[in-house]
Order: sequence, then C-alpha cells, then structure tokens
Amino acid sequence: MTRINFLALLILLLGAMAYGIIEWRNSHITPDDSIENELTPDFIAEALKSDTYTQLGQLSYSVVADRMEHYAKLEVTHFESPNYILYPKNNIQTKKKNYPWKLSAKEATLYKNNRVILNHRVHLTATDENSLIQEIHCKYLELDLNTNIISSDQTVMVQGKDFTMYGSGLIIDLNTKQMTLTEHVRTTYKKNNS
Repeated sequence: MTRINFLALLILLLGAMAYGIIEWRNSHITPDDSIENELTPDFIAEALKSDTYTQLGQLSYSVVADRMEHYAKLEVTHFESPNYILYPKNNIQTKKKNYPWKLSAKEATLYKNNRVILNHRVHLTATDENSLIQEIHCKYLELDLNTNIISSDQTVMVQGKDFTMYGSGLIIDLNTKQMTLTEHVRTTYKKNNS
C-alpha cells in the first residue's frame, strides 16, 4: 500500500508542477495580434449635438448624445444615450404644422445608408398633444433617416389618447402618422372624463 500511496503522491506532485509551469509561461506571453488589431474609433465625441438639414435647407433631424464613436473602416457610428428629434418631411406645400417626434434609447448604431438601430429602453414621443399616438415603448427600433419610417419586429406598447395597445411588429411613417401593428395582443381603453 505504501508503494501505491507514494506513486499517487508523486503523480499528483508532477501534475501540480506541470500546471504551475504552464500557468507561469502563459503569464509571460505577450498579447497576440488579435488584441493589438482591436478596432479603435477614428474619433470620439462627448456631449454631441448635431443638426442635419435637407437639400432645401429645412431641419431634417437633430441628435444629442452623451457619447459618439465613429469607425470609418466599418462605416458605423455608435451613440450612447442618443436623443433624436425627427421632423416630418413636408408634403407639397401643406398648411398643416408638422410637429416633430422625439426618439430616445440607451444606445444606437448609425450605418452608412442612414439607417439607425436603437436598442434598450427605446421611447418615441409625439410633441403634438393632439396626436392619436402619444408614446411608443419597446426594446428595439429601426429608423430610416431618409424616409422617417420606423419599424420593429419586437414587442411594443403604444400609448395614445385614452388607450394603451400591446402588440409586436410595428411600422410607422412619421410623415403621414400612419401606423401598422403586425400582431395585436390587446388594447385597454380609458374612460374619457370630458
């Protein structure tokens, strides 16, 4: 028995020494090329405020963000805590006032084709107090800045005048205020006190 115990102890010590040598060698290895080639932003902006205008000189949208990182190689811009103000495109000399929409999220990514993906606590608010749709809450939205069309395939909550609607899949044209809900789950109506 003592010979078996001695061999077991010897194997355990050799294993521990081998493990120690491997760990010691790994701690002295320089970072490999993949870490050195990690993408770094081409420029960073803190407390960003930017206005974008149409070719006719009308304000198209504004964005305010806590932080912005631009990656030229990827043709991507990442925003932290972005707040967009979206102005509807004027239809042929309409006399109606076009109220802007406010859109916020925890983060957003702008792609080269003017498509924005907004994630985490996405909140769309109408500034027109007479708008049928007042607020939309969800986790994910896609915004096309060229057309002002918003879409999502996620669960959404739509709050309006005297109602709250739940569903999934959403397309909104902010210029015409037309909304399509792909799957309606339920609607709750509030009693109007007027």
